[in-house]
Amino acid sequence: MTIHQRANDFPPAAAAPGRKRRWLSRMPLAVRLVLLCLVPAFVATLAVMGVLARHHLTELTELTRNNARAVARQVATVSRTPLARMDRRALLYAARSGNEQPGVRQVQIRSDDGEIVAQAGHWTKPGDPPGLEVLEPIDGEDGRPPAGEVMVEFELDSIEAARRSLWATVFGLLGASVLGVGLAGWWAARGISRPVRRLAEAVDKLGEGVEVRVDVDATAEIGRLQRGFNVAAHALADNRKTMQTQIERATQELALKNHQLEAANQGKTRLLAAASHDLRQPLHALTLFTDALRSDETDPRRIARIESIQECVDSLDRLFSELLNLSQIDAGAMKPQRTAFPLDRLFDEISRNFRPVAEQQNLRLVVRKADVWIDSDYVMLSRILNNLLSNSLRHTAQGGVLLGVRRAGGDHVRIEVWDTGVGIAEEHQQKVFEEFYQVDAPSARGARGLGLGLATVRRLCELLGMPLALRSRPGRGTVIKLLARRAAPIEAAPPPAALLPMDFKGLSFLVIDDEPSILEGLSLVLQGWGAEVAVAENRAQVQALARRWTRPPDMIITDLLLRDGESGIDIVRELETHPDLRGRPLAKLLVTGETKPDRLREIAAAKIPVLHKPVAPAILRQTIAMAVRMAKARDRSPAAGSVA
Repeated sequence: MTIHQRANDFPPAAAAPGRKRRWLSRMPLAVRLVLLCLVPAFVATLAVMGVLARHHLTELTELTRNNARAVARQVATVSRTPLARMDRRALLYAARSGNEQPGVRQVQIRSDDGEIVAQAGHWTKPGDPPGLEVLEPIDGEDGRPPAGEVMVEFELDSIEAARRSLWATVFGLLGASVLGVGLAGWWAARGISRPVRRLAEAVDKLGEGVEVRVDVDATAEIGRLQRGFNVAAHALADNRKTMQTQIERATQELALKNHQLEAANQGKTRLLAAASHDLRQPLHALTLFTDALRSDETDPRRIARIESIQECVDSLDRLFSELLNLSQIDAGAMKPQRTAFPLDRLFDEISRNFRPVAEQQNLRLVVRKADVWIDSDYVMLSRILNNLLSNSLRHTAQGGVLLGVRRAGGDHVRIEVWDTGVGIAEEHQQKVFEEFYQVDAPSARGARGLGLGLATVRRLCELLGMPLALRSRPGRGTVIKLLARRAAPIEAAPPPAALLPMDFKGLSFLVIDDEPSILEGLSLVLQGWGAEVAVAENRAQVQALARRWTRPPDMIITDLLLRDGESGIDIVRELETHPDLRGRPLAKLLVTGETKPDRLREIAAAKIPVLHKPVAPAILRQTIAMAVRMAKARDRSPAAGSVA
């Protein structure tokens, strides 16, 4: 056995005292007090009884020895003359007389040469209990030397019987004394432990929050403890009531503040929606008129002015799009539509959109592709990356922007956007994802915006379940990382045919809007694309057109809310039941400026392709072409989805 193995033998022995202490600590107080009384009493009583018993047995043994000596002396006195004469008969008589004494086992009379001249009693056999032997010399006559000796053997049965009786008495007295001490100790222990136990139960109830009080009925020390407990319990109850009142008051104040915050948030949403709707209407009309002017204009100076107007309109459109995105998320109208797609396809699209912007600012845009498929919402992820790249290009004066992807291990990849811009100080790095929060950046290019781009990124990442991380150093640049889930590659669908026809000749459109300027502008745009256009401002005008039209419309473009509370969705549903439109492919498109949460949910439930004002003519033309193509293919699913 090695030394290490031997060392392992020690812990159990060392742990024994600890186990004993734990065993003792689990004993009730009353049992400990009784043991405290019993153990000393038992030891003391046992010691006293043992000493007394031993002393008594010693005296009894000495008394027996003296009796044996007395008998031996008596037999020696009687045997002196017969032994001198060698009168064996007289000696035998003397021996028998000595043997008749109580407790004598045998008597022997011996001559001076050791000869047994007389003997009485029974012989000792092997296995018999030992006896007590006493020798007494027989004096010679006239002062002569001893003529012999007398041996008397005494029985010890009486001593053994006395010893047994004595120990029985000792243990009886010991048991009686221990019982008495135990009962007295138990009575005293109960008197001490009862109030302590009541105090412990009261402390448990006090810990459970119950107001409790104990009766002061114990001795001075315990009574003082009981009085102190009552004072402490009363003070604790008062403090608890005070704290409960403060908590209730704080809870009410917090609930009131939460209600106020919720009301303020709803008011903000309603205000944004109302302002967005009221401003989108003329902005949408302005977009349409600008495009109509541009299509018919040949003067370079006027074309430049029209393009300047268009840039202003596009800037306003971006601001409204940011407001719309947050409104859609707040309303719960934006739900992720997860699909598996190659990330390179999205990277190619972003590269095409932002490379001209980067070159115009003398910046370098690097898009590093990777053969990776991910599981996400293509539109939402595109909006996230568009916002991130737009923000990076706006705040980068020199260097460039990098969009790449890294393998994050397992089933995830990490999409990263790096820039060499002004950077973000540490105290602003978490706040930049809040709504309307902007960091002053003198070198920022372009329109200042509303501070909603990164807030929209955070909200969309939460919807997609994509962790978002930012790291930045002022003057060195910023990196933002997204964690996306990988997907298995699937067979790609064949690319669709071109969605943008050169014109819409031969198609008939019904446009419904309560704004005459929008009706006029949209009519000019559609007619410029070669379409036949009929317009209406309300349900009555639509019904009048339906009664006299010679050719039903191929597509209906309508606003959501019309005058007098009429709904464009309801009008479209009524037209779908018209006899001339039953069984006929009908393309539908909703063009609205509504961003209220309930309206956004209503639009999502209608499953009609929707564009939010203001709409760029190129996007409008593409969406119309897609809707017409899908209607002709009799695919009633909302092909275009929700296009902002």
